[in-house]
Amino acid sequence: MIPFDASGVFRPGAGNHELRRLAVRGAAATVSASGLALGAQVISTVILARLLTPADFGVVTMVTTFSLLVVSFGLNGFTEAVIQFEEMDHQTASNLFWLNTGAGLVLAIAFAAAGSLLARFYGNPLVADVAKGLSIGIFIQAGSVVHLALLMRAMRFGGTSTNDVVGRVANTVFSILFALRGWGYWALVTGILAQQLSLTVGAWWLCRWVPGLPRRNGKTGAAVRFAVKVYGQFSIAYSTRNIDNLLVGWRFNAVALGFYKKAFDLFALSASQLTAPLSNVALAALSRLNEDHARFRRYLASSLAMIAFLGMAASADLTLVGKDVVRLVLGQKWAEAGRIFEIFGPGIGAMLLCTTVSWTHLSIGKPGRLLRWGLVSLAITVSMFLVALHWGPVGVAAAWSISSWTLLIPGFWYAGRPIGFGVSDLMNAIWKYAAAALLAGLAAAAIIRHTRFWVTAGSSSFAFLAIISISALFITLYLGAVILLHGGFGPFRLLAGVLRELVPSRKAETAGAGVVGGPT
Repeated sequence: MIPFDASGVFRPGAGNHELRRLAVRGAAATVSASGLALGAQVISTVILARLLTPADFGVVTMVTTFSLLVVSFGLNGFTEAVIQFEEMDHQTASNLFWLNTGAGLVLAIAFAAAGSLLARFYGNPLVADVAKGLSIGIFIQAGSVVHLALLMRAMRFGGTSTNDVVGRVANTVFSILFALRGWGYWALVTGILAQQLSLTVGAWWLCRWVPGLPRRNGKTGAAVRFAVKVYGQFSIAYSTRNIDNLLVGWRFNAVALGFYKKAFDLFALSASQLTAPLSNVALAALSRLNEDHARFRRYLASSLAMIAFLGMAASADLTLVGKDVVRLVLGQKWAEAGRIFEIFGPGIGAMLLCTTVSWTHLSIGKPGRLLRWGLVSLAITVSMFLVALHWGPVGVAAAWSISSWTLLIPGFWYAGRPIGFGVSDLMNAIWKYAAAALLAGLAAAAIIRHTRFWVTAGSSSFAFLAIISISALFITLYLGAVILLHGGFGPFRLLAGVLRELVPSRKAETAGAGVVGGPT
């Protein structure tokens, strides 16, 4: 894609009449690619869990808890600025590129130097060397941010999703190869660096744009201020999601953190597979509706209903089969992670919905409100974690689930005020799915309680059989409850309508030929 014309103006995108189709097809591309990335990640998880130890994962997590925050500078901030700003030209994008790349270099050097401080904080000397290794990736990934953002602004989500999959595969391949050679935790570090390099190379390949030299143009300052607010909010949200890793690693040790992190990854993976790939699609689509509040509310309510339909089901089902999933995927030596994952399960549906609060704030250009809400949610979540530390990693997992449900309604009440999206709109969109999941989950638990599936067994084949049997029972009960509560097949017709739009007509393909960037 060539994002700018000869005069430096961003090439016009499709009109509003094509917005829904572009958004749905973009979502289809990202969800499909996300499924492929999930496959690569599952393969990586299954193999590496048997080649490495909980301590290997724990020591890398001690560092990535901080490095991922640093590497996200620009990725969360400049990306949203490029997507959301009404006008974006070649010079402004060039200025943002050089600002972000320069910041990436400074942050990489600073993070490498801070490795010894992290080692003292955790009481683990291995942390210092891991920090030096991961600091390289901070600079590498900084070079991809603006290119990827331009692709997203043009709604080229097929390309960005493919790039993500290739990066995930690179991580998987390199991590496994070096783990087989006995590199221990360094195999994980190598995989992370390979993924970051792959993402940057792919971004430049897909977006055929070379930044110009930096120059004042009167527009960059506003974009930077917007980006700073977004990154500030992201930092708060990131701290909310990762302070548990810091506390578990600091209070206990690398082994305990390894168990906790693997359980959390399965929990977060289940949640992020739907919302993470849809986030940029939703932001791009909702940003074009921010002047039409009625359409905005309808679009948002429909999105939340679909997320609740899938998310509440995943939450209840994974609560029922959590231990079996961990035993099958990670192996018997990770049984402690299974206990923790089972506690995370009830919060998956609420977490899915909570992560979409940012869509409303950012799409209407209100990052300051998102920042303020982030501070509130951080304070509440950290308070719960500190209290829960007394009960160990299991207690922290319980605090996660409780905090997700606690913050759900206040978060949407605050986010929806500027566009008239109230608590009643939220509840109308999700309550029937939550009720269906609760009823079906309780009924399934009552049925399996008197079978051998209720008893934990060590066999992987038995774990697989338990997952299939319990999930089939739950899904049947859940779909029946959804039909009963909705008085018909309305949710399924809505889902079918979305799926039909995933297949483009010949007319749409012809019209789409003129979409941003022209032929690749």
